[in-house]
Amino acid sequence: MSLALALSASAALAQDYLGSERCITCHEAAGEAWEGSHHALAWTKPTADNIRANFDGTEFTLGDMQARFSLKEGGTPHVSVTERDGVTTEYDVHSVIGVEPLQQYILETEPGRLQSFDVVWDTEKGGWFHLYPQQNYAPDDGLHWTGPYKTWNSRCAACHATGFEANYDPQTRSFASSEVEIGVGCEACHGPGSAHVDWAETYKTTQEAPPPAHGFTVDMSEPAQMIAQCASCHSRREPYTDGNPVPGTPYHDTYNLSLLREGAYEADGQILDEVYVYGSFLQSKMYAKGVSCSNCHLPHEAELIAEGNAVCAQCHSPAGNPEFPSLPLKVFDGPEHTHHPEGSAGAECKNCHMVERVYMGNDWRADHSFRVPRPDLDAVTGAPDACTTCHEDESPEWAAAKLEDWFPESTHRGPHYGEVLAHGRRDPLRAAPELRSLSQDSDMAGIVRATAIYLLEQAGDPAEAAALETLLKDPDPLVRSAAVRLQRAAPAMERAPRIMNSLSDPSRSVRMAAAQSMLDAQIAHMPGRYERALREAFGEWQASMASRLDFPETHLQMGGMALVMRNLPAAANAFAEATRLDPQLADAWIMQVRIAFAAGDETGGRAVLDEALQKNPDNVTLQMMRRELTGEEMDLMPPPSAD
Repeated sequence: MSLALALSASAALAQDYLGSERCITCHEAAGEAWEGSHHALAWTKPTADNIRANFDGTEFTLGDMQARFSLKEGGTPHVSVTERDGVTTEYDVHSVIGVEPLQQYILETEPGRLQSFDVVWDTEKGGWFHLYPQQNYAPDDGLHWTGPYKTWNSRCAACHATGFEANYDPQTRSFASSEVEIGVGCEACHGPGSAHVDWAETYKTTQEAPPPAHGFTVDMSEPAQMIAQCASCHSRREPYTDGNPVPGTPYHDTYNLSLLREGAYEADGQILDEVYVYGSFLQSKMYAKGVSCSNCHLPHEAELIAEGNAVCAQCHSPAGNPEFPSLPLKVFDGPEHTHHPEGSAGAECKNCHMVERVYMGNDWRADHSFRVPRPDLDAVTGAPDACTTCHEDESPEWAAAKLEDWFPESTHRGPHYGEVLAHGRRDPLRAAPELRSLSQDSDMAGIVRATAIYLLEQAGDPAEAAALETLLKDPDPLVRSAAVRLQRAAPAMERAPRIMNSLSDPSRSVRMAAAQSMLDAQIAHMPGRYERALREAFGEWQASMASRLDFPETHLQMGGMALVMRNLPAAANAFAEATRLDPQLADAWIMQVRIAFAAGDETGGRAVLDEALQKNPDNVTLQMMRRELTGEEMDLMPPPSAD
């Protein structure tokens, strides 16, 4: 889509949005609760009322980098940044991110391009700190705050705004972003309000019954819809569209949810990197029993519904909760369960069942998988446990013995899926029987089963693809998507017939996975309906990539796709754009060199290699290529995965 068409579509969509001020004219109590909430303050203008930091001549220095904060005449907050290369640049603060426990500031590095600055304000202690002090990236590093991974327009804004469109133009490499309002407003969660207002206006005279969800695109009275809408921001995922999809769009039509992969989650599914709640919650028994976000959180205030253990005790108590009849009716908020003195940290439910980790320097986030501590799994999974997280001087063996003494009849010391995933991470081929069994266990959470399939995919055994063909029809789109990708292990002529129907799957995630898997498995003649389905699914995949053309990883994907299709010029262009956006992507440089030599362009290949080494002088593979380069044609590397 051209930028002009994108702007036109954005303008048409904006007509359906009215803005929070219009909503609050009728819904005053909800508006009062929302104003001042973390949602309302997720993105604000740089006014004195909104800024918590001290801009009155303060400074922050980290190595050769220095930031000086001041107020210009008229009160405009200003940042003067001297980078590691000695260059000083002046920026007015464009806008403000968040309110506590830290506040971050957006700087406009060129017209329309917004970047989130890495020096932030600690609102609890008062003072500046750097989000990544160990790295302190140089300006020519892709991970520097001015680089593509910190671009507010495309990486962050959609979850901090209402009706947002990034509107990136790949021709000019510029943004013309737009939004209905900054901050998470009413319509960011409920959907555009015009149909609701139309009904409300006519109701005064006609008394007609309200339309479904009162005209909104999300029915917050339905737990599944509420959870999916919250998850659209509170999850680690890859978006398929530019900016905000219309609220209520099915999650798996708009996002590719991150599985329990190494680096993001511990082997047993506990949070490791920043994963934003949803992937954890899907693992929980609470999710399986129908608990929704609003059972614990006030949606407008964005706060807990009660203080401390009272949140949990509304259900986990001798009285129980009739909405969840399977709950055991006994005391949980007491020493007989906690085995810790009342009022102590060990007596707080969250410290045992929602262990926190700190992200962004000082922001503690709780694990929403609501798990029972399992120190007995330490030797297998290597994952932390709640007990020794607190009792740092004790061992997991000590903690396991304590729990066995306290809860001798516990049913929580049996097999755990974390053991299987840990084995699968270490050696997916040997763990294949366990992974296969886990993937077929319908009592397990879909994200766990999909992760087991993903690990089987790493083994690359065609027999596993055949054995798990039935999972292509699983009720969970996460499982179906993973099952489609597993089929890549099968020979093309076996794979294609199996995944034909997946091209018309109800979920876009599955359709796109099928299109990717068909890329090198297309057959000479397909029945018309399958050919149309393939063309449409392939178009969805292309549209998804086109919505993220300022992402280096998108161009890696496009380069891999071009290699599979034997289109070397397109592959070279894609890898070149990837390294322009992020010069540290050594693999993309290597592919450019090899493609140049494969095409007979020795001079071009040498020039690319020289440039690659300038950007990555310590990269061993590039150094070896230079040493080994004797002038003969180089073999093309096996293409990377197209997804």
